[in-house]
Amino acid sequence: MSAAPLLEVRNLVRHFALGRGNWFSRAVTVRAVDGVNFSIHAGETLSLVGESGCGKTTTGRLVLGIDRATSGDVLFDGKPLRSTQDAAWRAMRRDIQMVFQDPLGALDPRMTIGRQIAEPLDIHGLGNPAERQTAVQDMLAAVGLSPQMTGRYPHELSGGQQQRVVVARALILKPRLVVCDEPVSALDVSVQAQVVNLLAQLQTKLGLTYLFISHDLKVVRHISHRVAVMYLGQIVELAPRDALFDHPQHPYTQALIAAVPVPEAGRRRPRMLLRGDPPSPISPPAACRFHTRCPRATKLCSSETPPLMELQPQHWVACHFPGAAPAPESAAC
Repeated sequence: MSAAPLLEVRNLVRHFALGRGNWFSRAVTVRAVDGVNFSIHAGETLSLVGESGCGKTTTGRLVLGIDRATSGDVLFDGKPLRSTQDAAWRAMRRDIQMVFQDPLGALDPRMTIGRQIAEPLDIHGLGNPAERQTAVQDMLAAVGLSPQMTGRYPHELSGGQQQRVVVARALILKPRLVVCDEPVSALDVSVQAQVVNLLAQLQTKLGLTYLFISHDLKVVRHISHRVAVMYLGQIVELAPRDALFDHPQHPYTQALIAAVPVPEAGRRRPRMLLRGDPPSPISPPAACRFHTRCPRATKLCSSETPPLMELQPQHWVACHFPGAAPAPESAAC
């Protein structure tokens, strides 16, 4: 990928202050995102994975400009994403849209499906009423819904249909980048496959670029080109999909992959149990943030922060002692 990336994130930081503090106590700061770097090229899907609370969704909101970064830069098509929500920010938002986790919560129960899909066109003043109606019908067809659904309300649709409506609304402006925040986690397993396949088909047809946020590694392996693994607000491993799943180098990545069930009878992955609970983002461990749970940790891990280094082409790891996971076992559990 020699061309310039469509999206570039540089040293992105977002800290949240909890309270102002007083004479007897200091203000508490949550370090939700703490120095994140990555880039996405046009037509690519980069997945962001990790435990709940690791900062995935906050990163997505920073990319969209919904939340203001504490420091760092977000560049879209080589231009910095403005932190003020003015006319220029709104114009850039036409090219960056989001698919939310809860489809029913993302839709207005008082508005028909047709009005909600057409709303972005109304906001940006695109087309006349007849052209907007045609665009809505074309987009419904593109996501696999009948154009006759324009007069229905969200509660009259199934969960899968609701999420297709959310996808249609996000794509009606023909964006170049779509941030998908857990887009299938609220759906039944059978419906998840339909929505994931729809996203992949639309990417090929429309040339879309995805930042795909998820904790479901089975879905991530199906849809991704590259995968970034987050832990306590930082990226600990970033690699092409097959390289990361077949040869994970960071012990946290290995633990995540080991937890994915194997669908073949008589096979199992070697277990990798992590010690203790995830630390609080209010007071993360010093140096390597994973050292309190890592089976390889030494004194070095608690005194020096490992840099994110490129061990192999396009395979980046933040670990003092990276190494391949044990080979899968063939015996039954």
